[in-house]
Amino acid sequence: MLPHPIPFLADAVPPDITRNLAATTVAFTPTLLILGTAALYLWGVRRANRSEPGSSWSTKRTMAFLGAMAVSFVALESVLGVYDDVLYYDHMIQHLVLLMVAAPLIAMGAPVELLERATGGRTHEVVVRLLRSRAAEVVGHPLVGFGLYAVLIPVAHLTALYNYALSHELAHDNEHLIFLVVGYLFWRPVVAIEPSRHPLHSGLRLLYLMAAMPVDAFCGLALVSATSEMFPVYTTFHRTWGPSLVGDLHAGGGIMWMGGGGLFLLALIPVVVMWLREEDVKTRELDARLDAEDEAAAEAEAAGWDPLSPG
Repeated sequence: MLPHPIPFLADAVPPDITRNLAATTVAFTPTLLILGTAALYLWGVRRANRSEPGSSWSTKRTMAFLGAMAVSFVALESVLGVYDDVLYYDHMIQHLVLLMVAAPLIAMGAPVELLERATGGRTHEVVVRLLRSRAAEVVGHPLVGFGLYAVLIPVAHLTALYNYALSHELAHDNEHLIFLVVGYLFWRPVVAIEPSRHPLHSGLRLLYLMAAMPVDAFCGLALVSATSEMFPVYTTFHRTWGPSLVGDLHAGGGIMWMGGGGLFLLALIPVVVMWLREEDVKTRELDARLDAEDEAAAEAEAAGWDPLSPG
């Protein structure tokens, strides 16, 4: 496969993103994967509904997953995809959309649970065996998802791997796929829809997200502090428009630092709300139990029986 992008690409694309918001770049492989994945999910929904007539698959989950595919399409095939090879800050926006929007929507779609419910016969036995295996337990552990996220962000944005992805289309496509897979594993314990052997209490989910925020902040600050171009491939594009090479890095770092942090703060809101609701339910249950005990003690006292007496 030929390297991508070619040196003159920077001058071939429109020089002003704000005037070309309707620009598109429909690539065969990403489009096929997105549409194919959406079709497989809908097929799974149909199979699950047929196999369990009295328990239909949640429409909200289906809409969340299809929404994830739509968001992925926008991130890869819209104006973001047009400029993602020549502008670092555009690439950063694209990655945030995949990791912070599409990935949690995939987790809300519960694809693994759907896989288990949609399969039957021998295939179902194999799927169940795999999902209950030690390997699946390790991969699905919250610490693994967190660790993969903490490694992916700096490696994908601060090392030579990013430079390689810019120069090879297949590597670039695989990078996007990795972002969605790792993002799904990261958000799965936070969304907490699919059954898990290691579920997180809402308080721990809050700490989980807060612990991930410094990862984006560190990478963002590293980029904002750059004094020279970090990725040599950008110097071959001969771009005569837009921000300078270093200015582009700074813009990308600011987007990661502030944009990533802002999206994390938004994600904290439903987690906090869920935690407060859980605590409210626990408080009501405790109050009801104490009221029942007080009522039973009062009835016993009215009947002339002392609950503290030895007899």
